Amino acid sequence: MHAPAPRPHPSRGTILLLGSLTAFGALTIDLYLPALPSIAREFGVGAAASQQTLVAFFVGMSLGQLVYGPISDRIGRRPPLLFGIALYIVASLACAFAPTIGALVAGRFVQALGCCAGMVVARSVVRDRFDHQDSARIFSLLTLVLGVAPMIAPTVGGWLVTVTTWRWLFGILATAGAAVGFAVVFNLDESRSAETAAKARAETPLSAYLALLKKRRLIGYLLASALGGATLFSYIASAPDLIIAIWGFSPRAFGLIFAVIAIGVIGSSQVNRWLLNTYSADHILGIAVLFAVGFGVALLAATLVHADKWIVLALMFATLSMNGLCGANALAGALSVDPLRSGSTSGMFGASSFAFGAGAAALAGAFHDGTERPMAAVMATSLVLAAVALYGLALPRRGEAELP
Repeated sequence: MHAPAPRPHPSRGTILLLGSLTAFGALTIDLYLPALPSIAREFGVGAAASQQTLVAFFVGMSLGQLVYGPISDRIGRRPPLLFGIALYIVASLACAFAPTIGALVAGRFVQALGCCAGMVVARSVVRDRFDHQDSARIFSLLTLVLGVAPMIAPTVGGWLVTVTTWRWLFGILATAGAAVGFAVVFNLDESRSAETAAKARAETPLSAYLALLKKRRLIGYLLASALGGATLFSYIASAPDLIIAIWGFSPRAFGLIFAVIAIGVIGSSQVNRWLLNTYSADHILGIAVLFAVGFGVALLAATLVHADKWIVLALMFATLSMNGLCGANALAGALSVDPLRSGSTSGMFGASSFAFGAGAAALAGAFHDGTERPMAAVMATSLVLAAVALYGLALPRRGEAELP
């Protein structure tokens, strides 16, 4: 059996829709970040309690993707996607009317379970239609849409919490979910192949995951991406307190800083598209990871010597921007290892990303000391481990055949 033959490049409408599905998670996280202090005040809890709404979301995103992946291989891409969107809308409305912080945490968990369906299916659809190199190009292109969320969501969220309550943010998310669901119904065709369906029906989800866990290259790509992406999660979890409470920026300025960093990620992802015309995705990934390590170590060093906040911000920008060069290529590499299990691979990829991201965010929070040092330490350590995983497992050594 063979993977489906690559098809022509998708239309702009398809790219916009797939990008919107991919951006669901980022939008749902970033829009309400400026509201965390308001949520804590309304429920009379500390910052740590309000941040549990973020942790619950990360956990839900990680667990949910493990479920949607094999299901989308077995029954198709559209049914689990539409179910997830419906669940997301209901959970968003529940969050809007949450009477207690505990109810909000629970609502965020369920909201994540619905949200992650779009991310799993969008990745799988790309792999259904494109090979390794072209998938990397498409994932870089999707970053254009994905990057809009962190560019505008915190700014919009910061403005909204100054003119209304945080509850309206979840109403906006429910409306966005309904709009994307409408677009999926009428504009996203089924892409799963008959070969993928036959493979999925011949094995259980557990056996599919066990088979994937035995693939050394796949694990290398997953770890490299998850550990590299953990830098974004540690930043997202630490940024509201660091930038607003410690450095003294306003919520609107916080949104602007978020937007500038998003521009860095978007810009590097488009540089990646250009580089893919000349170099392989693996070659670009290998070099980009080394640059990321260098920037991450420099960031940690700057925090240890108490460098000015603008120097720290510049190094944060450089470190986080490398995700645009690493993420798409690592994802394309992971999905290329076993194309007939692309849904399960997508689920594993997303679950590992959010699991490691939640761990990184928790570590940065646990060692919080009123400075940027814990965040920088988590980011630098994650990037070093990402490089070790990539070069030790995924990329073939000189003179060595590709690993299974």
